[in-house]
Order: sequence, then structure tokens, then C-alpha cells
Amino acid sequence: MESDAEEETSATPTAGRLKGSPELTVDADMREMAKTAAWSVSSCKAGNGVAALRDDNLDTYWQSDGAQPHLVNIQFQKKVQLQLVVLYVDFKLDESYTPSKISIRAGDGFHNLKEIKTVELAKPVGWVHISLSGADPRETFIHTFMLQIAVLSNHLNGRDTHVRQIKIFGPRPNPVPRQPFHFISREFITYSTIR
Repeated sequence: MESDAEEETSATPTAGRLKGSPELTVDADMREMAKTAAWSVSSCKAGNGVAALRDDNLDTYWQSDGAQPHLVNIQFQKKVQLQLVVLYVDFKLDESYTPSKISIRAGDGFHNLKEIKTVELAKPVGWVHISLSGADPRETFIHTFMLQIAVLSNHLNGRDTHVRQIKIFGPRPNPVPRQPFHFISREFITYSTIR
């Protein structure tokens, strides 16, 4: 009887703690930005490195190897606009390896990273969406050369961490410069300018 009550309370989301969703869904006006970036991690076990974070396979994972915090560094060649970080983590499979507190930092490089968001995860299973927008509604994205994801702690006081996938999204650029609205079809885009 007590275990049923515990399950019911764990199914309801705790304020300020993210749980995860089984499907990856993002707005159509966003695009994946991380393909053009250089990725590095603070440490990894052999065979569980950066490639496992980007292979689109939920059965593989990055596993850290060392003291916390565990870091994932994403560096871009030019300043980019970033709006959303999405991680796939699974408490049911990874238990004490599952992150419980994550810090997102941004800056021009390692020398001037600033924390822009800290989130706590409550036994997450699935895709966890972390918005990079600020408190001001006009701040829908950040401009940065580098993003760092720091795993500050794990569930059950685990030492190393597992993250199965990371995706980073930014606003999709308007294909027609200086237009306040977006054309969607190829035909409209073709005839949108005068020669």
C-alpha cells in the first residue's frame, strides 16, 4: 500500500525538476545546430566517448570516468544562436549513472564561461528539454561560440554518468533576408525577390 502511494507521487512532476518525455519533439522553426560544432568531453570510458552522444542510437551512451563535474564541451567556429538543449537520459536503465543536476554554461571559450541555467532532474526517462531563453520574454536564444554542459551530481550519489544523446537547437534562419515573415514553399521562395 505504501509503495502505491510512492509511485503516485513520483509520477507527478516536482516543481523545478524535469522528468523527460519519450518522444523528441521540437518546433518546426528550430534546426539542429550541433552538427557543425567540435565536441569534447572531460573524460570517458573506452568505447563510450563523444561519438556515442551523436550517433542517434539510444542504446549507446557517453560514460564519464573521473571526478565530478563531468563536462561536455561544444565549440562553434562562429557565433551562433542557440535556443534549446535536449538530452536523452534513462533512469530505469542507468540508475546511479543518471544525472540529477546539470549546469549549462556559455561563452566565447573556456576562459569566460558563465552559467546560464541550472536544472535538476527527477528520475528522468526520455528526452529532457532545457530552454536557453532568459527571464525576459524577448530573450528567446543566446549568442555564443561555446556551450558547456556540466553534470554536477548523479542520482543515488553515483560517481560516473551516462548520457545517451545530446541535441542542440537554434532558430531556423529566414531564407529571404530582410523579410519579416517566412515563406515555406519552394515556389514562394523562388518568386520572393525581384531581380
